[in-house]
Amino acid sequence: MLAMLLFGSGAASLVYQLLWIKQLSLVVGVEVYAVTMAVSAFFAGLALGGAWLGRKADELQRPLRLYALLEGAVAVLAVIATFLLAHSAAAFAVLERQVGWLAWVLPFVLVGAPAVAMGGTLPVLVRAATRGSVAATGGRLYAANTAGAVAGVLAAPFLLLPALGVQGSAWTAASVNGLVALTALWLDRHLASQVPIAPAQSMAPSWTGRLALVLYAIAGGIALGYEVVWSQTVVQFMSTRAFAFAMMLAVYLLGLMAGSAIYARFADRVRDGWLAFGLLIALAGFAALLQVSWLGDWLPALQSASANLVMSLTDSRLAAMCARFAIAAIAIVLLPTLLLGAAFPAVLRLCGHAGRSGRSVGAALALNTLGGIAGTVVTGFVLVPAFGLVRSLALLAIAAAVVGLVAVFAGTVQRPRNRWAVVAVAIVSLALAAFTPPQKFANLLAQARGGELSYYEESRGGTVAVLAQGQGDNRFHRLYIQGVSNSGDTLPSLRYMRLQALLPLIIHRGEPRSALVIGFGTGITAGALSQYPGLTTRVCAELLPAVVRAVSQFQGNYHAGSDARLDIRLRDGRRELLASAQTYDMITLEPPPPSAAGVVNLYSRDFYQLAAKRLAPGGVVAQWWPIPTQNDEDSRAMVRAFLDAFPHATLWTTELHEMLLVGSNDPIELNATQIEQRFNQPSVAKALGEVGIASPAALLATWMGDGDSLERYAGHVAAVTDDRPSIEYATWVRRDEIVRVLPELVALRSEPTLHGARPELVAAMHQQRDVLFTFYAAGLAAYQGDREHASEALGMVLQADGQNPYYRWIAGGDR
Repeated sequence: MLAMLLFGSGAASLVYQLLWIKQLSLVVGVEVYAVTMAVSAFFAGLALGGAWLGRKADELQRPLRLYALLEGAVAVLAVIATFLLAHSAAAFAVLERQVGWLAWVLPFVLVGAPAVAMGGTLPVLVRAATRGSVAATGGRLYAANTAGAVAGVLAAPFLLLPALGVQGSAWTAASVNGLVALTALWLDRHLASQVPIAPAQSMAPSWTGRLALVLYAIAGGIALGYEVVWSQTVVQFMSTRAFAFAMMLAVYLLGLMAGSAIYARFADRVRDGWLAFGLLIALAGFAALLQVSWLGDWLPALQSASANLVMSLTDSRLAAMCARFAIAAIAIVLLPTLLLGAAFPAVLRLCGHAGRSGRSVGAALALNTLGGIAGTVVTGFVLVPAFGLVRSLALLAIAAAVVGLVAVFAGTVQRPRNRWAVVAVAIVSLALAAFTPPQKFANLLAQARGGELSYYEESRGGTVAVLAQGQGDNRFHRLYIQGVSNSGDTLPSLRYMRLQALLPLIIHRGEPRSALVIGFGTGITAGALSQYPGLTTRVCAELLPAVVRAVSQFQGNYHAGSDARLDIRLRDGRRELLASAQTYDMITLEPPPPSAAGVVNLYSRDFYQLAAKRLAPGGVVAQWWPIPTQNDEDSRAMVRAFLDAFPHATLWTTELHEMLLVGSNDPIELNATQIEQRFNQPSVAKALGEVGIASPAALLATWMGDGDSLERYAGHVAAVTDDRPSIEYATWVRRDEIVRVLPELVALRSEPTLHGARPELVAAMHQQRDVLFTFYAAGLAAYQGDREHASEALGMVLQADGQNPYYRWIAGGDR
């Protein structure tokens, strides 16, 4: 029964943790420093609660009552924190401008307060359950608590968030806490069992117990260091979707649970506790390095085989993809975490005492958690930027070996000759560290994605790589962040990104002078702003400094990385809009696709409403809309969010796979004379002509529809919001989704209202539009496998506009 209580408590706690990390990214931003500081508040609360409440539990004869009180406090405080976090972003931005770092008190208190109560639950319940061995009892209950955490980490993205949203998920988790609290009170009343209080002199741990706690704290830092490295290494075998991260975290926790449960069964039979503890820590470091050194082509092959098997059994793409993710996580994470999980009951064997079980467990958890905070910071901000991922992992493995050596040489090992087992592990770890190539992950990425590596940086915010791909005149470079393709400088990419920057400026009803680009990427969109003569203020918000440093690898961006007139601000886009009251005539949004984890923050109604507040009179917001990267119903939810924020909206097509939403607080009127004049500026005409937009008529031919057309498409689908981030947790995208979405959008086409348009311009626009949509018909036929119709339609396009570089690039081969 007590294990079931901790199972429910662990499940609820992980749900809160995932919710708060998501909410904190909205409050403090998603920069790596901000997220680390914010999450550290959670872990600091856990550490404080474990140490303080563990001591209190040892003074009580009825600790189940305190446990029930803590679960009730978690329920109340967690719901309050979730509600307040949802409404604190603006307040935090104001406080940060006025009082600087003191503003961080706000998220620290909101997240830390319920975390203090959470941190006390395990040591208090261990105190209530312990009658003999603290190691066996603590290990079993820790395993039960971690098993609940596995359930919570899977329930949040797969069940709760898609169905209930953020606030609904918090209330569900709070209900679990409430049920656990009531059950604990029932047990306390009906069992009526009292725990004897140990004499005061037995409360102080021995010096060997203190040594074990210090070493376990260091081991906690090493373990969280592994997690930092794993988070960047495993992703190239996975995805940026939230499901992938959930599967990795679940395997991580599963390893801790299984290791603790297994060791707890034999904890009292282990003759030499110090040897076992030292060997577990040293072996965990060796295993972490060994599994990475073994990575190769076998892993993607095994992933594919597993995915195919699951697909044949379930007919579910989501289940098949999750099988891929689980295989990658198991291959890299599981074995080290089994050993680390076993280290918890092992350290309790060294420092625990039945009379001070709450204090022992609380101290172990608190110090391990504080060590974890330090390990995260040191690994993420010092080791990885300075040494890279492989060498950082090697240093962590060596540090683990040192911890193991200290344990067996400073601790009271019963058979001294057995110390040489740990010495052997340390020597082998050192040898493996020396022979594992530091460019291991760069080589794996190049092999998996195909191409020649031209840029690679393992930075604190993530791995950034550029691969040269293609051949001959169609050779291009592609940007990979965390092993996932983001964009490139192919001609179709150049086309949609230049239109992303220039089209909204050309159709602007006033005289645009200022522009903000959210997402630097290849620099093509930000660079294209330099070709519009009227702009006096050009700002770009980019999250990763390494992305900016890689920009020289890409063609067609007008040297945006070294352009002194472009103000590049290294922060996420939402934070930029929150932290600054600056207004713009045009804001263009080009983040990663909306289904990537965390990116939905830049596709929600709340974000669009924030962007609308940063528009100057007559200003426009341009949203990139990749149509094949999410399912049709999710695209409709995104469009609904956009329409809810902007009373005036239009839709344009920038490439076969991309659309462009343009919204404004004011009516969007197309002045044909003004559009022609702006297009015919030499720099603008040249920039667009290079990507197949050779005239004002060709530009206007990309018109798809107005707000009425978009309303018909969006229908009554619920909008994406911060509380209901549906796209991030939607089911896996169907194959060739473009075949479903593009025809629906084409069917919604309307005629643009052109004020002052010459008949010749309208006729040329219709001609260009016919050619463009014949080209789209060729693309759809190709996706459907109808080669005959695809070839026929493409031939008609080339006959009508054979000099168009965009059409010629596509006709030159399958890209």
